[in-house]
Amino acid sequence: MKRLLLISLFIPTLCLAQVPDTTGIYGERKDTLDASVFTARGNGNFLSKGKDIRTEVITAAGLCKMACCNLAESFENSASVTVGYSDAVTGARQIRLLGQSGIYVQMLDENRPVMRGLAAPWGLNYVPSQWLESIQVAKGVTSVINGVESMTGQINMEHRKPTDEIPLYVQASVMNDTKADLNIASSLQLDEMGKWSTVILAHADHNFMDMDHNDDGFLDDPRGGMYSLANRWLYYDPSGLQVRFGVSGVLDNKHGGQKSGIYDPWTADIANKSLDGYVKVGVPLNEDNSRNMAAVVDLNAVNLDSYFGGLPYLARQRSAFVNLLYQDQSLEAHHFTLGLSNMFDWYSEELRRRVGLDNFWDDTYTQLNDLGAFAEYTFHAEDKFSAIVSLRGDWYGGANLHLSPRLTLKWVPWDQLVLRANGGRGLRYSTPLIDNIGVLSTTKYLRGEYNTHPLEDSWTFGGNATWYLPFDDSQKTYLSIDYFGTRFVEQMVVDYTASEIFFYTLSSIQGGRSSTDNIQLDFGAEPFRGFTVTLTGRYTDARQPLTHQSSVIKPMTDRYKAVLNLQYATNLNKWIFDFTASLNGPCHVWDFMCDMDPEYADGWTKPYPLLYAQVTKRFKGFDIYVGGENLTNFTQPNPIIGWEAPLQTGFDASCIWGPLMGLRLYGGVRMTIWKTEKI
Repeated sequence: MKRLLLISLFIPTLCLAQVPDTTGIYGERKDTLDASVFTARGNGNFLSKGKDIRTEVITAAGLCKMACCNLAESFENSASVTVGYSDAVTGARQIRLLGQSGIYVQMLDENRPVMRGLAAPWGLNYVPSQWLESIQVAKGVTSVINGVESMTGQINMEHRKPTDEIPLYVQASVMNDTKADLNIASSLQLDEMGKWSTVILAHADHNFMDMDHNDDGFLDDPRGGMYSLANRWLYYDPSGLQVRFGVSGVLDNKHGGQKSGIYDPWTADIANKSLDGYVKVGVPLNEDNSRNMAAVVDLNAVNLDSYFGGLPYLARQRSAFVNLLYQDQSLEAHHFTLGLSNMFDWYSEELRRRVGLDNFWDDTYTQLNDLGAFAEYTFHAEDKFSAIVSLRGDWYGGANLHLSPRLTLKWVPWDQLVLRANGGRGLRYSTPLIDNIGVLSTTKYLRGEYNTHPLEDSWTFGGNATWYLPFDDSQKTYLSIDYFGTRFVEQMVVDYTASEIFFYTLSSIQGGRSSTDNIQLDFGAEPFRGFTVTLTGRYTDARQPLTHQSSVIKPMTDRYKAVLNLQYATNLNKWIFDFTASLNGPCHVWDFMCDMDPEYADGWTKPYPLLYAQVTKRFKGFDIYVGGENLTNFTQPNPIIGWEAPLQTGFDASCIWGPLMGLRLYGGVRMTIWKTEKI
């Protein structure tokens, strides 16, 4: 299998794949050495002034502020996104945006939908941050071009480009717990005319040591390794014709749970394999490319072989996405996009569970299909006002038509003030077991509709005001406030009790209400050259129905988060000092947790701080850096309920609200070889 994967990665012409890049169907950026250096020296995190929707950008510099071995570790400087563990044994990570789970955030890889279905639980771990040049976090509903699964927001990843003039980039790091990472990237321009270019991306990581800081007999972080490889191509013809295609693969093997050597241990073993390919063709319809067409195809395959307490959850996913678009930008102020798309998913799930003396078997085969047609109109009045009006119609499984309207407005009454508002409908198929993979790390009964796939339905609305303070011309000093609310019409809800986990839909609860309200403040400044300050704070009120109450505070969702980031760079960035502090607010716990641990006597967790620091020394062509994570050494107390007898009813490793790993120190090196011109 490994040999076949490696061969496949270098035969991209055999594979088809996904959606338009954020660089646009046309106009691939031609990076120069100066442009790349400027990007690296920019603010690590900032709010984009030019975007129509409220967007936080994490730049390449921001991705270097901490260890950031993968995408899951790239949001520590952001209060918008909260990242936590799905459970205490598998290493699966999950994000929250606007108080809702990451399954309601549409993940994009250069504007192509990724991390869907089986790829979601571990997908954040499978994207090395050193493969990326930026991340954009957009709040609220966004464009309908890639579907309407962006119910609370959209996170787009920009990878290193084939046109980057960097023949070789190498990054390696190691932590004091012996976790090691290696990343290699190579961008090559293959002909003097600049028509063909490619980028090869490789990654390997491994955990070599057992870590059990709280002596409960369970590994804090699973052992094992992950290997991934990607190859992306660009063909650009002076006529305007563009062809982009590529392929990527992941091999991941993890072993968690009780340490080896224990008699009949409870273990969690994960073997994940995925292969993805894409092709996109953009064809100009007139001389200046103001009218064009694009065809996009994506194919994805995921094989998951997992065992929880020795019992299997074996799953397969095959997905195909096709998108056909027509764009007209011939009028300066009026842009039109029309299109047709189809998303098809096939799932096979085999589940074996044992609770007490009861054994359960579930084998399901599911086909989910979404056929959609969409239209989007954009009006720009120079830089002062813009409006994006979108309408999409979807036939889910060939059933009735579902219409999803969306509206985005932006107004700049004067240069220092930007006002935004947006709202609309979001829809997605629920995949209950995959969306809540942590329930498999329990010995509780699963009840209700966990093997169904209801269509979840929500409305999200909100706005943002950003004031750029007139202290300098760099726009680095700003004050921003935003509010977003989400209201679910239909939702799959998961309710924990002492010995059972219930799955049910929102519509089955009389008077049930699921909603979130989210307020955030952001402040950024550069008091003097080389020193930047970023301060953000977020408050969330999330509510959902439970089997015994129509609306309660949503369990395991933190009420607030505050982040302070300080960075100082000496002249020419020879030394860079980074410090990040975050305060994570309390969350309401499940009722059964209150009865089992005096830590939750009042039904709430305690607020806790996290500190990060890093020092980077830059030389010509390479950087050396050292740092530390979780300097307060705070970890969630007793994260595994019933760890003393994991084979008995009531064992639960899924109720996670805080860090599982304590203080970690690390060191690393980054080396860059720039392209030189021929003399």
